[in-house]
Amino acid sequence: MERAGIQLLFAGTIFSSAFLLFLVQPLIAKQILPWFGGSAAVWSTCMVFFQAVLLAGYAYSDWVTRRLRVRAQAALHVGLLLASLAFLPLVVAARWKPTGAEDPAWLILGLLLATIGLPYFLLSTTGPLVQSWVARTPWSARVYRYFSLSNLASLLSLLSYPVLIEPRSSLLQQALGWSWGYGLFALLCAGTTLLVAYRWPAAVPVAAAPGQAAAAADSEKPPRWSDGLLWLVLPALASWLLLAVTNHITQNVAAVPFLWIVPLSLYLFTFVLCFESDRWYRRGVFLPLAAGVLLLCAFGLQHHIGSDVRTGLPIYVGGLFVLCMFLHGETARLRPAPRYLTRFYLMLALGGALGGATVGLVAPHVLPAYYELGIGLVLTALAAAAVLRRRNWLRAMSVALAAGCAYFLMAQIASDRSDARHLLRNFHGALITFDMRRLHPSDSVRVLSHGSIKHGEQFLDPARRREPTTYYGATSGIGRAMAAAPAGPRRVGLIGLGAGTLASYGRSGDAYRIYEINPQVFELADSEFSFLRDSPARIERVLGDARLALEREPPQGFDLLAVDAFSGDAVPAHLLTAQAMDVYLRHMKPDGIVAFHVTNRFLELAPVVARIAELKGLHAVLVSDDAEASRWLSPTDWVLVARDPAVLAREPVRAAASPIVLRAGVRPWTDDFNNLLSVLK
Repeated sequence: MERAGIQLLFAGTIFSSAFLLFLVQPLIAKQILPWFGGSAAVWSTCMVFFQAVLLAGYAYSDWVTRRLRVRAQAALHVGLLLASLAFLPLVVAARWKPTGAEDPAWLILGLLLATIGLPYFLLSTTGPLVQSWVARTPWSARVYRYFSLSNLASLLSLLSYPVLIEPRSSLLQQALGWSWGYGLFALLCAGTTLLVAYRWPAAVPVAAAPGQAAAAADSEKPPRWSDGLLWLVLPALASWLLLAVTNHITQNVAAVPFLWIVPLSLYLFTFVLCFESDRWYRRGVFLPLAAGVLLLCAFGLQHHIGSDVRTGLPIYVGGLFVLCMFLHGETARLRPAPRYLTRFYLMLALGGALGGATVGLVAPHVLPAYYELGIGLVLTALAAAAVLRRRNWLRAMSVALAAGCAYFLMAQIASDRSDARHLLRNFHGALITFDMRRLHPSDSVRVLSHGSIKHGEQFLDPARRREPTTYYGATSGIGRAMAAAPAGPRRVGLIGLGAGTLASYGRSGDAYRIYEINPQVFELADSEFSFLRDSPARIERVLGDARLALEREPPQGFDLLAVDAFSGDAVPAHLLTAQAMDVYLRHMKPDGIVAFHVTNRFLELAPVVARIAELKGLHAVLVSDDAEASRWLSPTDWVLVARDPAVLAREPVRAAASPIVLRAGVRPWTDDFNNLLSVLK
């Protein structure tokens, strides 16, 4: 009974630390998303931080287990646990809000370090440290199963947040609940630490039984340097592929919210399988699968099957699972004797951090488009050649696979270069402009896109280049709101620039104030399109997150404010809350209209806007346009909000307006509570 109780204590400490470790990631990211435009890059940057701190935690575990006796380890660790309680509760201070001049990636890293640094560090140390203590007990042979348990807890935490926690609690409640959970973990971990210091104070593992001495001595041989290098390389490539596949499917395949959860879950699941038991990873099964997947994924980068949602999702999601099974399975085959356990985990963490940092921090600054997936596939094939170096024919096949992947990568780059006029990339994503030639020259257009999302187009014919296109035609909600605006000079606010199409409605005497978070969008709107320079209106530019800018500015007196930022996978929910509506209203004239562009293939956002309008005593209508009048326009949904219902009764708004049906019991979105899962179509 005592042995079972101690094992349960070890397991409970590891499980709780891993569960809290992954639970804090979406919780803290959601707190800071509104400050950085709701960009998907916020999550990628947070992932880099989490991997870096995980590395620091594993380095700490390796150092203390090799340098300090168990009782000294216990004294240090309990002291750090007590110090970490000073970081609670887990609420990010408002002083970290950006002004717009900073590099967002470095600001995010700094605020995470100051807010969650020490608690996250201690959570990350728990797995390897407790497992090193388990290695000193009579049941040390089962130590690697605790690593599998840790990844299972991480997976359960990841899945429970969007399904169970987020829909039922506010951000403040989540932060307080996590803080209480961390306090309980600190007590549990301190108890485990003191128990080990009392029961197993020796600096060496428990001796093996006499009959096992020879086998134990053989297993305790130091690992080869080549194995140590593979401990680093294989997890680095798995982490690289995780972020690269996530970028590819969310930007180039389908802009689906929560789609990033699928690859991360499969990544963690492969850890669970490979370290739970050797029976899950079989070379005879996964080597042929990995070879086929490498070529198929590489081929899809330069063929439409890789961007079509019906084929692209299964190819890359399934491919990630197979490749991570190979990479993590080969890592598990190389795991050392328990005495080298912390060093093994340190190299795993270092590899994960290097792979994540390369894709999350380096790639946006050195690659003009999402080429890191193709590069990762080539490197994975070369890594297979290193792993299989003792079998010449397998090594030769791996090198041939790498050459095939490199060929398809070159084809992808060549295709982009031939079709694209400009390829630009930064923290906020990758932008591409290209010309679409049509049978009649006057119908040819120049297009701006961000992955699979079109952000505007303009006719190349000079006679038609001021003609509104895509989502902004005269029959759309925004077109009708423009026509219903006062006849005199108008002051219009635009949140989200795109190609600058809405400036085509500008008249002499009008003022258009444009809020855009990505400086490269301004750059392309000026160099590739002429909507802004052709407009007779005065153009005012504000770089940075629109809501933060509007909060700082004096009232602007807008006749019309267009909020156009909800078409992609990373919906900036902070622009769709009751507090955001208060900010907008402060800048509106009494008879002004706030127009929300809610066209989205996957989300039903019109009821969200209508519920907030109801809460604030405002009036809202939906204008749906099937764009049948022109084949150059796209079907759209716009929600128009006004203080006075008479404003929405003006023509031509009234002719196309329809009421918005609200479900009973649905909570209005606030800065403290919003849930995209509840509005999935």
